[in-house]
Amino acid sequence: MKSDFYAAITQIASERGIPKEAIIDVMERALVSAYRRLLGPNPPAIDVVVKLDPVSGVARVYAEKQVVDEVYDERFEIDLEAARRIKPDAQIGEAVLVESTPRDFGRIAAQTAKQVVLQGIKDIERNYIYSEFEDREGELLTATVQRNNGPRGNVILELGKAEAIIPPKEQVANDRYYHGQRLKVYLMEVKKDERGPRLIASRAHKNLILRLFEMEVPEIYNGAVEIKSIAREPGLRTKVAVAARQEGIDPVGSCVGMRGIRIQNIVNELNGEKIDVVQWSSDPREYIANALSPAQVVEVHLNDHEHTALVIVPDKQLSLAIGKEGQNVRLAAKLTGWRIDIKSASVLLEEERAAAEARAEAEAEQMAIEAELAMASVETRVVQPDGTILYRGHRYGPLGSDLVGKTVQVRATSQKIFIYYNDRLFASYILLEGGQVVPDEE
Repeated sequence: MKSDFYAAITQIASERGIPKEAIIDVMERALVSAYRRLLGPNPPAIDVVVKLDPVSGVARVYAEKQVVDEVYDERFEIDLEAARRIKPDAQIGEAVLVESTPRDFGRIAAQTAKQVVLQGIKDIERNYIYSEFEDREGELLTATVQRNNGPRGNVILELGKAEAIIPPKEQVANDRYYHGQRLKVYLMEVKKDERGPRLIASRAHKNLILRLFEMEVPEIYNGAVEIKSIAREPGLRTKVAVAARQEGIDPVGSCVGMRGIRIQNIVNELNGEKIDVVQWSSDPREYIANALSPAQVVEVHLNDHEHTALVIVPDKQLSLAIGKEGQNVRLAAKLTGWRIDIKSASVLLEEERAAAEARAEAEAEQMAIEAELAMASVETRVVQPDGTILYRGHRYGPLGSDLVGKTVQVRATSQKIFIYYNDRLFASYILLEGGQVVPDEE
């Protein structure tokens, strides 16, 4: 018949969800410490083992004793004859393990067991919880809200025997946390400190989206469809880029599901957060165009050096492409990794027309200057000590100290003066009839 001790150990293990063996192991180590205290203030370094019968609860102590000719201290010594009854080949000076259970050790064991139950079970439970969750970082877990400490406080969750928290920065503004609520969370981190394991969960992490898609979309879970990138503004909107890893599979359709049931389940879990699933492409132009969905794109111009993209959309699609407060283009930029600038077709056409007119004006002006220069006479001037030249009563310069005393050639049009040295254009200035000479800004 099993003892009350065994029944108590079994009940504790069952309530706490930890193995009976772990409880007994902690008790045995506590009893070793209790026995060492009985040996006095300065016991020698001896090996002590306590064996606790898991059924009866009886504790037996086995202590190391020195084999001697004559025993002076029975706590640490044993004579040769007694030693050979335990170990037939024992010799003088050898150490043997002898049962050394004190007479009143049952009472000590009971007191110690009580202390272990009161003080040590929590440590076993903490270690057991940590071992259960230490390899589960990055998993999707279902938790129950225990309490909400307000908008700037932690949300406390129950995960079976464990407790987790959602820090304020990992909460979503749209979520309303209340006692007893069941929700999916992403396990960000498992830390071990003096007070036990610390489980940090998140509702705002973008990998929560990844795990929800793996749960709802079998093609993602088994690897037929791959999530390439996720861009998220928690509680508002998320963009997910997907690609097929097997021929004949529609990656976007797989994620959306029949009549949108799969994506709707994820949206419901996220309390109405909008989710755009787009087709990933190795072609940046096509990928950027897809990322701006639901807006339609006319064309995409890439600047590889600056990693920027100019996207042209129809006039009526401009506000849709940009999104409310720039949300759509901002998420598309995060998703693709390109800096995106959006323009409507009419604005681009206007800019191109203005640029063409500016180029035509510049070309006409340049042709006029060249025609005047061809007809202009060439004059020479000596560069003055201050680095300037004198032309029609005005000083132009400075030209640089290395040209002081050198002769330069001057040709003038109706608006500018051009200075040459060794048949090379060195400088040009606006030609003024009066007042201060101003260098040509061009």
